[in-house]
Amino acid sequence: MVKYAFITGASSGFGTAIASVLAKEGYGLILTARRLNRLKELKETLSGISPDIIIGSVDVRDPLAVNTWVDLLPAEVKKNLEILVNNAGLAAGRAPIDQGDVSDWEQMIDTNLTGLLYVSKAVIPLMKSRQSGKIINITSIAGKEAYSQGNVYCATKAAVDHLTKAMRIDLLPYGIKVSAIAPGAAETEFSLVRFKGNSDQADAVYKGYTPLQAKDIAETVQFIVTRPPHVCIQDLIIMPSAQASATIFNKD
Repeated sequence: MVKYAFITGASSGFGTAIASVLAKEGYGLILTARRLNRLKELKETLSGISPDIIIGSVDVRDPLAVNTWVDLLPAEVKKNLEILVNNAGLAAGRAPIDQGDVSDWEQMIDTNLTGLLYVSKAVIPLMKSRQSGKIINITSIAGKEAYSQGNVYCATKAAVDHLTKAMRIDLLPYGIKVSAIAPGAAETEFSLVRFKGNSDQADAVYKGYTPLQAKDIAETVQFIVTRPPHVCIQDLIIMPSAQASATIFNKD
């Protein structure tokens, strides 16, 4: 029997790396993102490792698209959906609160928080019917500590942090484990997206120290999902060795 893992935001960064490690653990993969071409490449890469890979261009901000996607999954897949990794998210821009771009705010709220809710609401009934499942929400150190000009991004990740705790309480009677991983500075597309494609600004974020890599978070997901049934890893903060808090670094 193949068990399945559903990963949002799977076209790059953490999502791609998580797909790779879960494929090696023998999971079938349900991979969604907006960039279908990236997902096709990932499917081709992992096709000899994972027993089954289903991909789809799904915008988590669209509840109809999310619900339709989940509804159309094969019955055998839905019956054996064991893991949900809510990874889709982004930071868009940095500015003082009174100078923020409203479209950036809406994009972050709709992706980081509302989208996570839509996907979770669609998937959780499948897990409840089996009285089993694991949900892993990728949050951020920004959800633990606010920092200058990160206002709305920090707020969305803080909301996910508290939402994770509430989900854990609500789903406890159904045997569903709920975990959160809060990374610090990680060298993915995160800063490139935040700075609207400005590679000089994005590269500067990671100069003078060794940041986290996507595989560091993926290996943490692997650790969580391979714990025995009586163990639930609830909340993890993972930082580069050179980072002590959201804003304090030891750089060369």
